[in-house]
Amino acid sequence: MAQVMVVDDDDTVASVVVSYLQRAGHSTRQIGDGAEALQAVATHPPDLMVLDLMLPGLDGLEVCRQVRMSWPRLPVVMLTALAEPDDRIAGLELGADDYVTKPFSPRELVLRVESVLRRVADAPQPGPGQVLTAGPLRIDTAARRATRDGAELALTVREFDLLAFLMAHPGQAFSREQLMREVWGWTFGDQSTVTVHVRRVREKVEADPTKPTLIQTVWGVGYRLELP
Repeated sequence: MAQVMVVDDDDTVASVVVSYLQRAGHSTRQIGDGAEALQAVATHPPDLMVLDLMLPGLDGLEVCRQVRMSWPRLPVVMLTALAEPDDRIAGLELGADDYVTKPFSPRELVLRVESVLRRVADAPQPGPGQVLTAGPLRIDTAARRATRDGAELALTVREFDLLAFLMAHPGQAFSREQLMREVWGWTFGDQSTVTVHVRRVREKVEADPTKPTLIQTVWGVGYRLELP
């Protein structure tokens, strides 16, 4: 059972989300304000945050930005409007692990939440595990710790999984569809999710993200991790 914080100022939507999450066995906390949500995370961090984009005061993008600055490993599933693709991309660029567009199926939201939680839960407890290296990069898959030149990288759940998958298959090119299936566990969805996450990972691991040498684009195919 996970503790899920639902941040949405629409009481009707939030109540439905809370109800479905509780039926799935999770404990929930409902908050309708972005600033209050940040205070709540600081005092009682949840296992995952469901975050609406449109909030009074601090909007969802700003809340996500501050969460990523202070709690980089807290999973965030963002709720966005179907008609605003730019907002969805902005949420992913700020580090949201996943998003669901309104109007949405509560069952789909629960599945997305549990997919992100499963990624965290399936990771072994810190201790000896598989260690992957690629040039200046080093990943301990058991401890879920990634470093570049010895400095720890602040990666989200999805960013870590994406980097670990590519490092486990050096020299092999993967399409965005393949990465979505292998890393996200989805057989459908907006493939721009993969594009944005690749860009975010490059910003953290490449010496010059505009001229990547580690995570390379394979034109007409997708992406490949190239060993130095």
